[in-house]
Amino acid sequence: MGSSASAMPAAEYSIPKVIMASSVGTMIEWYDFYIFGSLAAVLSPKFYPAGNDTIALIAYLSTFAVGFLVRPFGALFFGRIGDLVGRKYAFLVTLTIMGGATALIGFLPTYQTAGWFAPITLLLIRVLQGLALGGEYGGAAVYVAEHVPDSRRGFYTSFIQITATLGLFVSLIVILVTQQSMTPDQFKNWGWRIPFLLSIVLVSISLYIRLKMKESPIFTQIKSAGMTSAQPLKDAFGKWENFKRVLISLLGATAGQGVVWYTGQFYALFYLQSILKVNPKTANIIVAIALLIGMPFFTVFGALSDKIGRKWLMMAACLLAIMTYLPIYHAMERAAGNNVETVKSTKNKVTGAISLTPLTRDEKNELVAAKEAPNPNMPLLVALVLVQVLYVCMIYGPIAAYLVEAFPAKIRYTSLSLPYHIGNGVFGGHGASGWLMDLRGHRQYLCGFILPDDRGDDYADMRNDLPKGDARSQDLGRSGRRARIGALRHSRRDRNEKKAA
Repeated sequence: MGSSASAMPAAEYSIPKVIMASSVGTMIEWYDFYIFGSLAAVLSPKFYPAGNDTIALIAYLSTFAVGFLVRPFGALFFGRIGDLVGRKYAFLVTLTIMGGATALIGFLPTYQTAGWFAPITLLLIRVLQGLALGGEYGGAAVYVAEHVPDSRRGFYTSFIQITATLGLFVSLIVILVTQQSMTPDQFKNWGWRIPFLLSIVLVSISLYIRLKMKESPIFTQIKSAGMTSAQPLKDAFGKWENFKRVLISLLGATAGQGVVWYTGQFYALFYLQSILKVNPKTANIIVAIALLIGMPFFTVFGALSDKIGRKWLMMAACLLAIMTYLPIYHAMERAAGNNVETVKSTKNKVTGAISLTPLTRDEKNELVAAKEAPNPNMPLLVALVLVQVLYVCMIYGPIAAYLVEAFPAKIRYTSLSLPYHIGNGVFGGHGASGWLMDLRGHRQYLCGFILPDDRGDDYADMRNDLPKGDARSQDLGRSGRRARIGALRHSRRDRNEKKAA
């Protein structure tokens, strides 16, 4: 099985091109997520009736949440297509839907112009985006993993993992640059459309590259051997042996990963802006610098997982998070410099909306509303956010390889997509944003790890499904040997070419 991708002629694919084709679409996913969320205060009055900005914001955020809720359904729908028809076809469709829907938001008329057509259309767009996102990540991870040598799966799939943080980084930069290039009124009136419209460029590049790519070599081998699943959903969730792996992947891996990911990046930004009252622009710069420094560590930990295993790195990330989040966030409070001591939660009697008011002490030692942090310690805040980003790298860098190796190739797309999107959407997206912590009683819910040490053997999975003595088993065994021989030949050829050069 080992270097199954190496069995393909070298001219038919290039690993860097495979990674780029897969990762750009995944980056668009996260770019869209953060653009839509970050501009909530600006966009909510645009798409809902005027007169009550709080209700408009709640309605907008509810529309935003719909994207999370439908992602598991997209995982099932497109995962089934990916296991039946092919990985390439499935994520070509998801990329087209996702990128097109993101761009449509940039063209969408406001409530003032189009009435209720605007919010209803925005909701439908978010449903389409959520469905497409459900199929995008699984397709990208599987496509890359099935092209690369097994011994370096962690390293190569970690480039897919970078795209989530890269999407956040790019979204922050785009918002900052757009806001700096125009007046606040211009950005509020029409400049907010620019970040959405930029996705057209990203989608066009990714589609151009993806259309030129061939199908995954492992899926091609399965299909030629007649070993694809006729009922991926039934095989993935109707058989206890595989369903058990789905539950382990969800409760033991992706749930904890989702909480660590969203806490270390998304909640850190929220905490700086809303709790510590750091200027929003300054907070964006702090998080952007930490992300830029931390991104290379996704590949570092991905490569390390190839040597020592995925499980222990991911467990270490969760353990470190549990042990250090409390002192990290206390240190962030001190570094902000405005002595925020606690927060007061106030519930609006009409809308039910909950607002948080950071409190500090005045000269009389009484709790009063905190003002904006006048002189935050930026280097220290960058370092504290960076530590959290490194936890993200430790658990998120290896997890794509772990999920790919946890399931048989014939139902891999379907099996890994569902636990990933439930873990990130429910435990991470809704969980991390819902379990907000005050400075006196930080709470964080991290899942325990019960991961088996799996190193997936794609050809072994296929051979085990065949009746004993089936001639196809010998063919698959020879395919695995040819893959390893091909890898050695390509390696020798590369060394000879370098010497000749």
